[in-house]
Amino acid sequence: MTETDPAPRVYTVSELNRMARLAVERALPVAWIAGEISNLTRAPSGHWYFTLKDAQAAVRCAMFRNRNQFVDWRPDNGMQVEVRAQATLYEARGEFQLSVEAMRRAGLGALFEAFQRLKEKLEREGLFDPARKRALPAQPAAIGVVTSPRAAALRDVLTTLRRRWPLARVTIYPTAVQGAGAADQIVQAIAVAGARAECEVLLLVRGGGSIEDLWSFNEETVARAIAACPLPVVAGIGHETDFTIADFAADRRAPTPTGAAELATPDGEAWRRRIETLGRALGGEARRRLDSLAQRLDGLARRLRHPAAQLAGQGRHLGHLAQRLQLAGQATLTRQRGELARLTARLAARAPAVDRHLAGNADLQRRLRHALATDLARRTAAVAAQADHLAHLNPQAVLGRGYSIVRDGAGRIVRDSRQVAPGEAIAITLAHGGLAAEVKDRLS
Repeated sequence: MTETDPAPRVYTVSELNRMARLAVERALPVAWIAGEISNLTRAPSGHWYFTLKDAQAAVRCAMFRNRNQFVDWRPDNGMQVEVRAQATLYEARGEFQLSVEAMRRAGLGALFEAFQRLKEKLEREGLFDPARKRALPAQPAAIGVVTSPRAAALRDVLTTLRRRWPLARVTIYPTAVQGAGAADQIVQAIAVAGARAECEVLLLVRGGGSIEDLWSFNEETVARAIAACPLPVVAGIGHETDFTIADFAADRRAPTPTGAAELATPDGEAWRRRIETLGRALGGEARRRLDSLAQRLDGLARRLRHPAAQLAGQGRHLGHLAQRLQLAGQATLTRQRGELARLTARLAARAPAVDRHLAGNADLQRRLRHALATDLARRTAAVAAQADHLAHLNPQAVLGRGYSIVRDGAGRIVRDSRQVAPGEAIAITLAHGGLAAEVKDRLS
């Protein structure tokens, strides 16, 4: 380089990282990437930071709160997922990372979408409405179980039923719970249980498994069979984190098959202890009652007299009462005759002037009707004036003239462009409906 050559441009680190970020974002489009989650961190701000890796490589990822709030399941370390992300560069540290916009469990996107579509459809129909859920019997005498006879879940359920409520008769309605044709068999088993009506409650159970293993319980025919069953249905399918369409259609949902058996039955041991306690209390009360009656019997025996003496005493008492009754009747009759004469004289002196009162009432009625009509007219005029005033103040009328109301992410009205920053989500209210938007730039 000679003295006449121009000096090369020197970039700052910030400028270099910014150019690298723009180059990466232009070169790599938004795409779906599969991998395993590790080093997951949920920041107090609500943002998620994690590493997405496979057997040969790893990449840092960030999923911000305005995006991760739409993930309706809980990601964790070790999970295989698929993320829709934009490759970018974190300028502050010059680190390559993915800005994640959406996340789903790896390989199950289509199944989850089908699950969600069916769930929303049946929910709109009211199939999951809490108002249609039926109460379970408090002490069922007969319990039905719809499951595979070879399933480990059946053994767990039977063990729980014997332990908690051995008085109940258990009927098993066998069916496949996995594979081709399983959904049709489940529907048939539920229909048979409902038609026979030999049970008071029906348990629909299956052990844990993948979403493909549990898919028979996500079929629309199974959900409608549960809803149409005349018996209350308890669903105990998979593990606590597993949810199927059958869980939403059932009258009660248990986290496991054992949980379903516990929901459907009372605690037999607790009932036994309660009966023993009540038995002891009843025995003690019976003994106290017998002792009290014995004491009363002894007292009555001491007061017992000969019937002839009792009759003579009662005869004397009856004669005395008859004499008192005659005297009291005569005194009362004399007093009432005097009172009647006095009231008759007062009534004659105070006879009302009926014609005068009728004329006064007619005049009052005319005045009342006139006053009501006058007051109604005045109040009607006042209401009309207030309505006109309110119409002028109605913000909807202002919106109808082309204006709008802008709110930030916290719902506060934006009056100054400095209240929001580029990239921030805003909501715009129009005269009819509204818009969700994102600030691209801020104009002074």
